[in-house]
Amino acid sequence: MSDPIVLATNDLPFDDEGWKKIEAMAAPARLVRLDRQDHAGLRAVLETAEIALVGSDIDQAFIASPKLRWLHVNIAGMDGSARPELFDRGVIVTGAAGRSAPALAEHAMMFMLALNANLRGFETAQRKHQWGGVDGARDLRALFGQTSGIVGTGATGKELALRAKAFGMTVLGYCRRDRPSPNGFDQVFSSDRGESLTPLLERSDFLVMAVNLSNATRRMIGRDQLSQMKPSAIFINLARGGVVDEEALTNALYDGRLRGAGLDVFEVEPLPADSRLWDAPNTMISPHFSAVVHDRQDRTLRIIAENFQRYRAGEPMLNTFSAEDIYDTA
Repeated sequence: MSDPIVLATNDLPFDDEGWKKIEAMAAPARLVRLDRQDHAGLRAVLETAEIALVGSDIDQAFIASPKLRWLHVNIAGMDGSARPELFDRGVIVTGAAGRSAPALAEHAMMFMLALNANLRGFETAQRKHQWGGVDGARDLRALFGQTSGIVGTGATGKELALRAKAFGMTVLGYCRRDRPSPNGFDQVFSSDRGESLTPLLERSDFLVMAVNLSNATRRMIGRDQLSQMKPSAIFINLARGGVVDEEALTNALYDGRLRGAGLDVFEVEPLPADSRLWDAPNTMISPHFSAVVHDRQDRTLRIIAENFQRYRAGEPMLNTFSAEDIYDTA
């Protein structure tokens, strides 16, 4: 390599110490830090940059970068950056999957616990100073012994499986690859084995979406899939809004064909004020937000550091994306 350049944009969430570590990882290459809004500067550096580290989805300047060999986008969902033009040129594209997996798993458990226990009903009774005024309270049952179905067995799915298993739940999974079941899962179905979602949908008391959004997963949960779920089931989405047909989900909630939903992501964000989901029965909404793990920066830096080592050694890298992960918004 002659005069190798590593471009890093200032939307990466690092403090001064973190930036020093990034500079050390890049050495002996020259680290160039630029503001994401410096479009002219970015275009100029991208003419020669071999590696680019960015904090959010890319634009055309990155796609057109002639010498780019590795692009790291510091987010987990890569539907905006897994671009076919990059893969066609052999650019390695990596993300930050796993960095916040424990927090996302906790967020899913929060939805499960609150909706399962009718927490809102008890809060309403408390505000009214009303003892025992929650309809159906005697019919509530613990998570223990119920079944959690997790679509996506990546970092978040694995963390959630361990937590659900700790609550004494049966844990089912669904994934693309035919691989041994990760710890915490009682059974995992695989599309590579020709297995459908149907057994997981039929058995799950809680269906949790933790899968990347791609052309293959877009609206993978629609009216037909929702109709296969138990009327007593709860739907939880931590993935992307596009993995579910929102209209079909909304209708199922209002028609009583699902017990409820916990939703953190939506097809249009922010969720429009006139969306019917705001007032859907037994539905909890969070604004694409979860708590942050205390060591988030260190976890992020470990992923990038490991990938610098692997890149230079020519070894398979962590959190890589491929043509199978392309999401065509058109």
